[in-house]
Amino acid sequence: MAAEIFSEILQTLISTTKDIFPIVVIIFGFQFAVIRKIPPNLGKIIGGFIWVLIGLSLFLLGLELCLFPLGRLMAAQLTDPVFIQSAKITASFIPPHDGVQWQDYYWIYLFAFLIGFSTTIAEPSLMAVAIKANEVSGGAIGIWGLRIAVAIGVAVGITLGSYRIVAGDPIHWYIMAGYVIVVAQTTIAPKMIIPLAYDSGGVTTSTVTVPLVAALGLGLSETVPGRNPLIDGFGLIAFASLFPIMSVMAYAQASQIWANRKNKIM
Repeated sequence: MAAEIFSEILQTLISTTKDIFPIVVIIFGFQFAVIRKIPPNLGKIIGGFIWVLIGLSLFLLGLELCLFPLGRLMAAQLTDPVFIQSAKITASFIPPHDGVQWQDYYWIYLFAFLIGFSTTIAEPSLMAVAIKANEVSGGAIGIWGLRIAVAIGVAVGITLGSYRIVAGDPIHWYIMAGYVIVVAQTTIAPKMIIPLAYDSGGVTTSTVTVPLVAALGLGLSETVPGRNPLIDGFGLIAFASLFPIMSVMAYAQASQIWANRKNKIM
């Protein structure tokens, strides 16, 4: 067992080294070949790269061994016909019927919302963007306000995407409708927040969110009757990228309205 774990750590470390190597070559290549200056903190930079390599390798290994299988397992368990039938009997507010309908998967929708919110809050790339946005804006953009706004957008997007998989609807109608809303919001949202909102859709789909979201989508498509994992299993990440744009612009618009009302009262 220990030998297998050590082998997996070594393989992940080698794979991560291959991924990071082009970045190191480009950065140091420009530093020494183009700028032709040795950075004063070269030792710290090299040490930082080593820590990034070790930390990222262990993090990816944890995702592969824990989070990815967990997301798939939860989707399989929550869509198990035995569990759904027992939940229908327990939940007296759901009218009884013979077949399984989309509303019978309400535990999946709740799980999708909570897992989308929690993984986004824990997303390292979002933390970095929120801190920098707070610094650049002089505190006008709150770190936690931005993180929560993005997390709500991801949670709503993944929940809607899970419903799409269960219902079997075509994904392009959802995406087209979503971008129509985004374009409409862009015309009236504060100009300061628009670029940040569009970037927020990208930083959410990173190392923490993607494995769980992809596992949830594949698990749903494999266990919901009549769904194809290739056609229906993917697409949740598109929802996780789209809806944070809406939520961040909505957060900025709500903040602007609140500030205007406060100024009028004063």
